[in-house]
Amino acid sequence: MTHDGNGFIDLSQRMSRLPPYLFGSINALLAGKRRAGIDVIDMAMGNPTDATPQPIVDKLCEVVNDPRNHRYSAAAGLYNLRREVSKYYDKHWGVGLDPDKEVIATIGSKEGFSHLCLALLGPGDTALVPAPSFPIHAYAVVLAGGSHLGVPVADDEVFLKRISEISSQLAPRPKVLFLNYPHNPTAHCVAPEFFREVVAIARRHELIVVHDFAYGQVCFDDYRAPSFLATPGAMEIGVEFTTMSKTFNMAGWRIGYCAGNPTIIGALGAIKGYYDYGIFQAIQIASIIGLRECDRFARGQAAKYQERRDTLVDGLRRIGWTGLDAPRAGMFVWAPLPERFRALGSMEFARRLMDDAEVAVSPGRGFGPEGEGYVRLALIENRQRLLQAVRQMKRAFQKWPDP
Repeated sequence: MTHDGNGFIDLSQRMSRLPPYLFGSINALLAGKRRAGIDVIDMAMGNPTDATPQPIVDKLCEVVNDPRNHRYSAAAGLYNLRREVSKYYDKHWGVGLDPDKEVIATIGSKEGFSHLCLALLGPGDTALVPAPSFPIHAYAVVLAGGSHLGVPVADDEVFLKRISEISSQLAPRPKVLFLNYPHNPTAHCVAPEFFREVVAIARRHELIVVHDFAYGQVCFDDYRAPSFLATPGAMEIGVEFTTMSKTFNMAGWRIGYCAGNPTIIGALGAIKGYYDYGIFQAIQIASIIGLRECDRFARGQAAKYQERRDTLVDGLRRIGWTGLDAPRAGMFVWAPLPERFRALGSMEFARRLMDDAEVAVSPGRGFGPEGEGYVRLALIENRQRLLQAVRQMKRAFQKWPDP
């Protein structure tokens, strides 16, 4: 029980299963510096700073004045939006979807993911999650009353072998396998052959597969991220989430969608029917324009992230930061702590960067124990700001004593 000064408040057991939010101290430092007027270069959160494509904004301004769009919407999303999602999947990945039964709109992928966990998991159920993990992938399971086991993603062969071993040995067997490629936070990518192996393992062990495809259109060089749903047999066993947030710089608009197996989509729709009345219709209508007309913008945005990747990785290497891999997709660089400062740990390293370099990064420990020893740097700032961040980090490193 918790005493709040007015009485005893008995919180649910699930609250005790949530760990302290490890990004909280970094966020508090960032907010304090900004209140003091300090210009912190923020690479901690994957929060796009570039503008939403103008055709999407123009459509929103047009339809927001229509009072018919001011009413409650349907929890599953407008049919015309779901139809456009189906066309988008067919155009980009050759996947045919029934907009009535195999597509549902969500309030960003995070909301949909959380509510899907309520539909799939409960006490006694186990989900397998990629490790390190984007926090909601692990803790939406906890909020649903289930348990999760992390499986390291660095080596695909080892990952698949471990999934199969756990599914064979654990009793009761795991129920759901969560995937996330391109992966957040590590930017690890896979080929279509990986998903074919996943489908075979899932069938063999009766696993439901849920794939978070948020960064599927943010790819660099010659890499093209495969859709899980394009894999033969995937529609029989799972679903895929994606979002307008990263591809179209619509993070604050809060709109995404889930597609795939109709039974799973129907279950998510049933949960959402109790929890929400859908997304503001004007946003849904504007999103149709994004899916229909803004492919060229999406390609241009990916090219911007690629340029920023090159600027940041090259800059960090020049100041002696070793062990860096240039990501093939996503909007993050996953960087091992410099050897000289590895003993600090990721939380202390990130705190010192905030204090002494006025640069914010995400400590790897915030993505689970497998993330310790790394930091995540978001590619959201422009080239000049990234170069400035590198200069400020170099000055800080020169001043820091050896741990």
